[in-house]
Amino acid sequence: MKFGVAVYPGSNCDYDTYYVIRDVIKKDVDFIDYRETNINKYDCIIVPGGFSFGDYLRPGVIASHTPLTNALKDFAEKGKFIIGICNGFQILTEAHLLPGALLSNNHGKFICKHQYLRVENNSTPFTNKLNKGEVIKLPIAHHDGNYFIDEETLKKMEEKGQIILRYCDKDGNVSPDSNPNGSISNIAGVCNEKFNVFGLMPHPERACEPILGSSDGLKILLSIIN
Repeated sequence: MKFGVAVYPGSNCDYDTYYVIRDVIKKDVDFIDYRETNINKYDCIIVPGGFSFGDYLRPGVIASHTPLTNALKDFAEKGKFIIGICNGFQILTEAHLLPGALLSNNHGKFICKHQYLRVENNSTPFTNKLNKGEVIKLPIAHHDGNYFIDEETLKKMEEKGQIILRYCDKDGNVSPDSNPNGSISNIAGVCNEKFNVFGLMPHPERACEPILGSSDGLKILLSIIN
């Protein structure tokens, strides 16, 4: 399985992601420049975190109009896998590869900490190494992670199982107190209807080795190659 890691001006988690793919799960991986359009040789492309194009206008919007992101739309249509992490999640929603939008955190502050998450759907290519209802711990680091979707679309996503991760406490309880940014229904990660595009605000690539305080993120990346 061949991975690609998208690189936009301002990406800053690209090397972390590249390291995990190459050295931890030991799979073939390339960096892909944001001007590239020939991406057919890849099976999975990860759009990493950072501040693409300085987050000018709003996070992810400029990156969503680059040649690489346009090529990702055809890539997704072919059923290949895409993961957007943090700023990558923002880029994928701006490109309409995922439903919804990421607004500023409801308290207006940047947050950086470990966060508990409850697995809502483990029947996806990205979560098959996890159990439904399992509580995992991943780092979050964002200012604009407040997931929003209208109520009607949210209901349809719930029915189709597109809500993949929710913010929770250490016991798996989902409540306003366990919501770090005001996301609707405590949503931390979603899939598209075909379940081949996954976006999440937490950083699995920063939780792939015990020395980092959690290796729960490894289960997400291993799910893809399972």
